Amino acid sequence: MTVPLDPAQPPGTTRTLLTDGGLVRRTVLEGGLRVVTEAMPGVRTATIGIWVGVGSRDETPTLSGASHFLEHLLFKGTPKRSALEISAALDAVGGEMNAFTGKEYTCYHARVLDDDLPLAVDVLADMVTDSVITADDVEAERDVILEEIAMNEDDPDDVVHSLATSLAWGDTPLGRPVAGDPLTIRGLSRAQILRYYRRRYVPSSIVVSVAGNVDHDRVVAQVATAFESALTAAGDASPAAARKAGGRSMRFRRARGLVTRPTEQANVVAALPGIARSDERRHTLGVLNAVLGGGMSSRLFQEIREKRGLAYSVYSFGANYADAGMLGVYAGCAPGKLGDVLKVVGDELGAFADHGPTEDELERGKGQLKGSVVLGLEDPASRMSRIAKADLLNGEIAGLDEMLARIDAVTLDDAREVAQMFAGKPALAVVGPFESLDSIDA
Repeated sequence: MTVPLDPAQPPGTTRTLLTDGGLVRRTVLEGGLRVVTEAMPGVRTATIGIWVGVGSRDETPTLSGASHFLEHLLFKGTPKRSALEISAALDAVGGEMNAFTGKEYTCYHARVLDDDLPLAVDVLADMVTDSVITADDVEAERDVILEEIAMNEDDPDDVVHSLATSLAWGDTPLGRPVAGDPLTIRGLSRAQILRYYRRRYVPSSIVVSVAGNVDHDRVVAQVATAFESALTAAGDASPAAARKAGGRSMRFRRARGLVTRPTEQANVVAALPGIARSDERRHTLGVLNAVLGGGMSSRLFQEIREKRGLAYSVYSFGANYADAGMLGVYAGCAPGKLGDVLKVVGDELGAFADHGPTEDELERGKGQLKGSVVLGLEDPASRMSRIAKADLLNGEIAGLDEMLARIDAVTLDDAREVAQMFAGKPALAVVGPFESLDSIDA
């Protein structure tokens, strides 16, 4: 069963969303902060995530990288705890804590023994609601982020995926890197970051998601206490609106680009327009991705690695956002073989678009996708992430049986129709020891 999440659910109310697989319940607190839990009685741990509906897509060009910068700074201290005390609090109970920033959200998460969940709630909420963000911390962390950007620039795999995104969407919020670039990071002031923090980190933009051996009512009481001083904060309550108004049209550009590097391996991404995450074709496309490049039996792996020995790593992938998406193929190969790899990729994409999968491939793709869905929900961290994204991004949550049924319902006609999305000349991003793309024989 698929359950829509009511955006107008009144504060102070609780709904039971799912009972199959795990008990999923949702409470809305004052200010619109949402608490979603999934009970997993068979484990002795709990994983919590505080998800904020703001990411790099919500930044203006001058604020590029602000969401990621802020993620770093929230670990630096509050009036209640120093940076060391934040780290030591969970270390002392064997817990794990981290954070990450995406294009449409930021997440602060921790994994602890179930008895230590109140501590994790308190520490993460303290960070998210009451960071001091001192000028000294901004300057120190600025250097750390510049080092992180430099580290990513040294990884050709990271560079080629970033280049593909930039080629596809250009200088728009979706096309710019999550971490920003050295120029914008050097230009961000404490005042800008602090203003961004106060405007964006408000209750209506936050989902607290917890999965594991937990009791929903106790979690709600803990979250309400930890967020008490922040529940009435006001700010920009709808980052999604800013995404639609914050840049040019999300038109996909089939551009070509090269980053010349003296590497021993060429890295390439061929990218095509995809679909938004709410698109009803997403289940069909997931099956097709498994057939094309999702495993060792996939077409690309068999043709490029097994039959021809052209590359060690080759796979296809999809990326889905609120209003846009990308389909992509990645390969890493010897520079002298890149032309052959590109020819095989082009031939396989063309054949896939023209004819779609065979019936045997379709059934194998369904089985692979269903297995990955089930295996991916075996631990509290993955359950925590699933229910948070359902609330923050999707507006609905589906039971496991419903998810598997949707995959099973994909027909050969569906697959052949959606496979036509793989037609046309892709955007092409290349990183390697080449003077120009014209020098690559394809």
